[in-house]
Amino acid sequence: MINNVVLVGRLTKDPDLRYTQSGTAVANFTLAVNRTFTNQDGEREADFINCVIWRKAAENLANMVGKGAQIGVTGRIQTRNYENKEGQRVFVVEVVAGNFQMLESRNKQNSQNNVNTGASNNNANEHSRNQQNSTQSNTDPFGGSSIDVTDDLPF
Repeated sequence: MINNVVLVGRLTKDPDLRYTQSGTAVANFTLAVNRTFTNQDGEREADFINCVIWRKAAENLANMVGKGAQIGVTGRIQTRNYENKEGQRVFVVEVVAGNFQMLESRNKQNSQNNVNTGASNNNANEHSRNQQNSTQSNTDPFGGSSIDVTDDLPF
């Protein structure tokens, strides 16, 4: 049997990080995943897929990405059901993510969020200029790293 899911999409809102009674981290989030075709009006539709991720990966997701971030997720489909307050049986289909990958830089996410939340174009342009200036002045991408690469490496 195979139950494998690979998704690439954007978060519809910030992940909802909670902890179980035993202290295990769990985050719920929804991914908007574009369909590969357009509808009759020429517009691209999206599916909104509910996902859940556990433990350290859940904490990392909640701390590293927010609404609008493009991420890749690998995991499996899971179904479950429960009885709601009205006594009705509710069936849930969700992706249980094993891990995730950020697919764009945090700076790009922040600039998109500024534009998406109604920030003025001047602020977005200033943010973009600051990004370009910091990129141009810092040519060593590992300059602020705490990793010492002067030691002998095992490869």
